[in-house]
Amino acid sequence: MSGTLPHFWAQPFRYLRWSAREKPAYFYSCVIAGLGPVFLTVVPPVRKYFGDVNPAPIPVTYPIPTGPRKQLTGFDDDTEEA
Repeated sequence: MSGTLPHFWAQPFRYLRWSAREKPAYFYSCVIAGLGPVFLTVVPPVRKYFGDVNPAPIPVTYPIPTGPRKQLTGFDDDTEEA
């Protein structure tokens, strides 16, 4: 490690080179986080260009059948003898 640590606001490029060598996890996590807004603006048009569409939404309720319900018989469920 060099004698003095570079300060970000005084020498930003030297600081970035130093942090990439000495603290790569912090450096690359900041790089990936910095690319997030870029991806938000670039990825949707690229997906549309390649023909990718959003999937249909997942149903959150069970579909109710139309028409009258059938009355079940023959299962002997109506024995309420107490």
